[in-house]
Amino acid sequence: MGAGTDAEAGDNRRLEDLITALSNLLGDRVTTSAPVRDAHGRDESWHKTHPPDAVVFPESTEEIIEITRLCAARKIPMIPFGVGTSLEGHVAALQGGISIDTSRLNKIIQVNAEDMDVRVEPGVRRKQLNEHLRDTGLFFPVDPGADATIGGMAATRASGTNAVRYGTMRENVLSLSVVLSDGRLIRTSSRARKSAAGYDLTRLFVGSEGTLGVIVEITLRLYGIPEAISAAVCPFPSVDAAVNSCIQIIQSGIPVARVELIDQLQAEALNKYSNTDFPVAPVLFFEFHGTEAGVLEQVALTQAITEDHGGLDFQWANRPEDRNKLWQARHDAHYANVAARPGCRGWPTDVCVPISRLAECIAETNADIAQSGLFAPIVGHVGDGNFHVDFVLDPDDPREVKEAGRLNDRLVARALAMDGTCTGEHGVGFGKIDYLRDEHGDGLDLMRDLKRSFDPHNLMNPGKIFGPDLP
Repeated sequence: MGAGTDAEAGDNRRLEDLITALSNLLGDRVTTSAPVRDAHGRDESWHKTHPPDAVVFPESTEEIIEITRLCAARKIPMIPFGVGTSLEGHVAALQGGISIDTSRLNKIIQVNAEDMDVRVEPGVRRKQLNEHLRDTGLFFPVDPGADATIGGMAATRASGTNAVRYGTMRENVLSLSVVLSDGRLIRTSSRARKSAAGYDLTRLFVGSEGTLGVIVEITLRLYGIPEAISAAVCPFPSVDAAVNSCIQIIQSGIPVARVELIDQLQAEALNKYSNTDFPVAPVLFFEFHGTEAGVLEQVALTQAITEDHGGLDFQWANRPEDRNKLWQARHDAHYANVAARPGCRGWPTDVCVPISRLAECIAETNADIAQSGLFAPIVGHVGDGNFHVDFVLDPDDPREVKEAGRLNDRLVARALAMDGTCTGEHGVGFGKIDYLRDEHGDGLDLMRDLKRSFDPHNLMNPGKIFGPDLP
């Protein structure tokens, strides 16, 4: 029997022993069912499924601590799993191992209304949280579109349509409790709104994508529900006109809560999928928050700027049900695009540039798309310079797949050349690894050193961010 075969046999024995130990701990909350494993080996992205060897469903922090200790003792990888809405293959089990599904840790532990913060378990979903908060007069604004878990949103440093006013998860997570790869439980900070005490561990774990530990508790910043909310859509004669209008609005200091772009292709796809009647043109979606007088002032200033750029026909949505329909349509953009080409799959990209370079970046990207012949609508959180090209491809057509890859490489290179980033909100997973050296240079080596310090045996979500060759 060869050495390779001996090693494989040893790996199998360790895995079988681990599954037995996990079953003793969790009973029927351990499964090796192929459909369940497949569902935990993929997210909503283009990337290939990599199923784990088993899936566990803990119901407490104490169980997660014991799971990590059992895995660490046998050097078996662990992959934290929220609800699978990520877009860069974050939850794929590239080296096998155990998927730790946190969906049953879904308690809202403590609402501190006076301090405007809340403590939750990682499996709490964003819509669940805001429904719970409704009677307090508070809300949590980070809105990535999908009804993601708060743990997953923290792990991927999620963003969304409200980021232009309220920021991303980076600005809205006050503290975390995290179980490390050896079973240690740490708390990264207190509930204080600011601190100068040591390294900022909270920001280190926000966006770490499960590579440093399992997030088991999150303390979030909350905001008062605005007295007045008004939303609108406004068509423009061109994408350039819409983007330049947005840039001027932001530079003028108008505190818009949301400003989103869809191009003509996207508007047409949404009208068919969501039964909307958006103008088939580049469109900006706006939402304004504040007092009644403040919202009126924001609207007047915004309309004056948009008129200068050819945006004349505001369609208003002031009733909650009308606003919900408008924003649900915006969140349905990817599904609308896939529905527009039956049998095809979507590949949504993600870059972010300084807002002064946004119009230029989108114009050059549009020129690439026009020459390619691909169906690739553009949507964007243009208020903070973040936009997406959603390639909708025939997976059996090598030309389309190759051309989309080429255009995506050009898009990322263009964003980096403009002092932007390869990902404004989707994260790295294993889909964006190739771009990190160009973006971070030697800083990537420091990130590797931090990973080794927290996870010396590379057991936490291996293969993500740094690739398969992390020593």
